[in-house]
Amino acid sequence: MARGTIAGQIAWSIMGTRMKLYDEHMPAPNPRKVRIFLAEKGIEVPRERVAMMKREHKAPEFLKKNSLGQVPVLELDDGTHISESVAICRYLEALHPTPALFGRDAREMAMVEMWMRRAEFRLWAPMGQVWINDDPRTAIVNPNQFPEYGARNRKVVAHAMKWLDGELADGRPWLAGQSYSMADIVLLCGIDFAKFVNMDMPEEATHLRAWHARVSARPSAAA
Repeated sequence: MARGTIAGQIAWSIMGTRMKLYDEHMPAPNPRKVRIFLAEKGIEVPRERVAMMKREHKAPEFLKKNSLGQVPVLELDDGTHISESVAICRYLEALHPTPALFGRDAREMAMVEMWMRRAEFRLWAPMGQVWINDDPRTAIVNPNQFPEYGARNRKVVAHAMKWLDGELADGRPWLAGQSYSMADIVLLCGIDFAKFVNMDMPEEATHLRAWHARVSARPSAAA
């Protein structure tokens, strides 16, 4: 499929659909999920940075694309705006199904979904509360922090990491089984952002650390 550029802004056509990804650089974890997914698929989609430190994600023009003021957002040529990183990846998976990152059959699909949800609820949710309530970098935009609640969630994150370590003790190479999947992308971005919020993997979590080394060694992890 051909693609062209005019000042780097013409969207590549995938199965007849032109699109643009509203993105943000590291350490923003949700846009990173989509970039890793695109890298694994070998798909190129033009990106436009939305600088969160400049509050561009809360600008009136951007709020027309996502009223929650969050990135990433995938813009289609018909004016549709898809937000939520996993929803964007599911859309792209439907257009570009190989390699399958959401599972190849009913069992795999269920396992990938299960582990994505576990990563989101067990790690991402408490990690987000630490970032919101117990990190000085968010105090500027959230003056009503609850540091004690944030600190308590640090313990929840540590417990989740230890639990994940135990789950990976069976020797499987990837989170949902024998194949790399979206579940690995979700967990990787969560683990790495947790470190950014000063919550590294416990030293004794050797199985989780080994998994992290494998997933981080993939070229897509640098996306």
